[in-house]
Amino acid sequence: MARQTEKPRERKAAAIEMRKELAAKIAVHAQSLGENCTAIPGLALYRRTTPTACYLATYEPSLTVFVQGRKRVNLGGTIYHCDGSSFLLSSIDVPAESQIVEATEQIPLLSIFLRLDMPTVREVISREELPEPETSVKSSGIAVGETTVGLLGACSRLIELLETPEDIPFLSHLIQREIIYRILRTPQGERLRAIATTGDLSHRTARAIAWLRANYAKPLHMEELAAVARMGVSTLHHQFRGLTAMSPLQYQKRLRLQMARQRMLLDGMDATSAAYEVGYESVSQFNREYSRFFGLPPMRDVKALRENNVVPINAA
Repeated sequence: MARQTEKPRERKAAAIEMRKELAAKIAVHAQSLGENCTAIPGLALYRRTTPTACYLATYEPSLTVFVQGRKRVNLGGTIYHCDGSSFLLSSIDVPAESQIVEATEQIPLLSIFLRLDMPTVREVISREELPEPETSVKSSGIAVGETTVGLLGACSRLIELLETPEDIPFLSHLIQREIIYRILRTPQGERLRAIATTGDLSHRTARAIAWLRANYAKPLHMEELAAVARMGVSTLHHQFRGLTAMSPLQYQKRLRLQMARQRMLLDGMDATSAAYEVGYESVSQFNREYSRFFGLPPMRDVKALRENNVVPINAA
């Protein structure tokens, strides 16, 4: 019995030590605040040194591994807490609210962001010998879990590749396959497994989400969206809300408002032009919904963002 309890303790101690080592490696390559792009496609390293107010972030199919600091994510009223022992798995494209709650100059928030290649996910899942996770978690399109020794080891080796760029084309894909495997072995990997499995309701719903992201400026007809997903309208509503914590119409509205905000902030577009470009037929309706969602009328909001040097943020 004593030996059985020793193993979990040893794994926990090993994980703590590996998180410290991974934090040191990230810090070397993440010298700048915010996003630090790397030579590995889909991999970015993040450093944050101050807490933030709640901001809107767009999550895509990706894995974020935290080794320092704390962050909070709100998806449709469900709060996800991330700390130095956590990973955040996003299986779909979804807008959510995010907030850094703990980060300092001395102990910055450090994280790895890895965009998931869904064909590779499907390839790993197709292997007959891939074992099912011991337990599963019914989750939305976002899930938070505890980093394991296996996952931390694979992430550490991926960062080490940045020291030998000539090895990246040969070894990066192999290590990313291992990372996907490690995630699929966790309870939180169940939703990713379902979304990547052709024919599964989650997979078909993800197709509807992808279509809506590509066509957010068009009028939304539920029958057309249901045909894309190859399921009934009521089934799609239920599945869509289960993944995104919002209805298709709410999802489209949030996408439109976020894209309009981005066009005004980055491209200098006026509110009227932005409203029409993202699909609104009524500028007054756009102004009302924008103010309700962001707390300020469009141009006042954009002015405040510029004064605070804020840019639209993707997940990290």
